[in-house]
Amino acid sequence: MDQSAIVPVVLFHLGPLQITVTVVTTWAIIALLVLAAWLLARRLRVKQPGRVQTLAEGAVLAMEDAVRAVAPDHVKLLLPFIASLWVFLVVANLSGLIPGVHSPTRDLSATAALAILVFLSTHWFGIRNQGLKSYLRHYLVPSPLLLPFHLMSEITRTVALAVRLFGNIMSLEMTALLVLLVAGFLAPVPILMLHVIEALVQAYIFGMLALIYIAGGLQSQQLRQQQREREEERGNGRGEE
Repeated sequence: MDQSAIVPVVLFHLGPLQITVTVVTTWAIIALLVLAAWLLARRLRVKQPGRVQTLAEGAVLAMEDAVRAVAPDHVKLLLPFIASLWVFLVVANLSGLIPGVHSPTRDLSATAALAILVFLSTHWFGIRNQGLKSYLRHYLVPSPLLLPFHLMSEITRTVALAVRLFGNIMSLEMTALLVLLVAGFLAPVPILMLHVIEALVQAYIFGMLALIYIAGGLQSQQLRQQQREREEERGNGRGEE
């Protein structure tokens, strides 16, 4: 079996940095998505939209509904990030169908970068919504003794997010490669359909987990704030009595 099927090939060095196939493929996908968005934005029509515009609007509405179902009070805040994550992951996972191209999400370094991005975004949205002091305080609730467990939870779920996507996409490409080696091209259609379905499912799961992590942090802080406000109102009511 070709070693490049498992280990990303280093194309060239940029100073101390190794530029691998994963890096080039990732930037090619980003450039393709930017170009597609620019071309689509130029052809938007209010009346009689084309098929591509209708398909894009349907996809955006579906992603908006998914975000609203999890975080109804933060749709406008979270939709750009979650939708961008979903679109990139769908294209990245499906890029493995192109002959000679490996999906960047089969490389642990790429999935780790995405998981770190979700980790940083979770805290950035929390600090932006509640402020730094109020956000950091939630790690000490209900007891400061639970602080190590809160920190351990942040690390483990980030690692799990990266390893889950990497493992699934890697195993998917390896399975497809082994089946094609054994059966040749006698069963390409079922393998392609399996790849498409699994790629879409893994992109959806990664985006939903990112959405749940971010929304969970935002909404838990809101619940604590509402609870504190109710306790203050009760205290003021007793004081007046």
